[in-house]
Amino acid sequence: MGTNTETPTPRAPEVPRPGAGALRVILWLIFVGVIYVYGWQVTQINLGELGRKAYLIKPLANDLIRPDLIERRPRLQVADAGIGLDGAAAPAPLETRGPGRITLSPTQAAIGARVTVSGEDFAPSRPVDIIWFDQSGVKVQLTKASTDASGRFQAAVTVPNVIGTMHHIMAEVGLEGTTLGPSNALRLTLFRMVETVFLALMGTTMGVVLAVPLSFLGAKNLMARNPIGVFVYYVIRTVFNIARSIEPLILATVFAVWVGIGPFAGVLALGIHSIASLGKLYSEQIESIDPGPIEAITATGASMLQVVRYAVVPQIVPPFIAFTIYRWDINVRMSTVIGFVGGGGLGFLLMQYINLLQWKQAATAVWAITLVVAAMDYLSAVVREKVV
Repeated sequence: MGTNTETPTPRAPEVPRPGAGALRVILWLIFVGVIYVYGWQVTQINLGELGRKAYLIKPLANDLIRPDLIERRPRLQVADAGIGLDGAAAPAPLETRGPGRITLSPTQAAIGARVTVSGEDFAPSRPVDIIWFDQSGVKVQLTKASTDASGRFQAAVTVPNVIGTMHHIMAEVGLEGTTLGPSNALRLTLFRMVETVFLALMGTTMGVVLAVPLSFLGAKNLMARNPIGVFVYYVIRTVFNIARSIEPLILATVFAVWVGIGPFAGVLALGIHSIASLGKLYSEQIESIDPGPIEAITATGASMLQVVRYAVVPQIVPPFIAFTIYRWDINVRMSTVIGFVGGGGLGFLLMQYINLLQWKQAATAVWAITLVVAAMDYLSAVVREKVV
């Protein structure tokens, strides 16, 4: 009895209805349009304000393109002498400009005592400012005097009510004419800029030192071999996500209260955020490596540490270096912002200039940030080309 086999008749492909694709596109465009119209209203965008209120930004823009870099300062002869309070020995002099020198009598005194300041070898017949320079760096003018025809002067001052035991009395003799030199804003900016770069460096270093070992514990391909490893993996990744979700500004505020206003608070804030960010990048890089070497070395009976040493590390060193350099670049930019909340660095100085409406001085800080970030970007690119 023969077998009756029937060949199934192929079904004709469904032909889309005319206009169905166009209708779908129209519906999507309407949906996207509604979202953007609502977003326009929520964000209160008003392009007309850019033109109508442009005059408000003109003075600020003019100051930003004319930073305070050079200033004309009076020519001075400067000399100082140390004075000790409450029985302390007098400290060594700090600064001398010119041949003049001063002596104090006595060199040890108490608050409210009278001290005679004598000077010699200064320019003749010139005004003299007698200044108290305390150990915190604050200068206060005590009195004025004048040099005689031989360049000598003598004045009596009263020791002010100050804190600490090691202070200085300074004499500034004004000379004729002025000199051009870097402005006070530029000198402060350069000092704070160096602090900012090292603040970012120390924060990045803290992040790398802790993120590297934690990244191995946060890599699923290494830890998902037993229940304990899976548990550790989820704990580490949860810590990374929580720490990354907290903005460095908030961390800097917390640490400024904890350890005080200054660069140390900024280092801690950047370090904590760098641990989380670098840990996530490192662990994801470990998860994306070629599994072949891992399987080959595991088949030889190697331990977990040997697998990591010979199969994982050679594949991750170049990208780890690239991530680290990029994170340092990010931290340099971020460190200028956390200074606004007490994290030290150039941002702290910039905030003071903005609060005082000193826009030319603020422009000096802004341009310094721009130049340093550009230089960091160039240097990081060169380093990546050499080592990655």
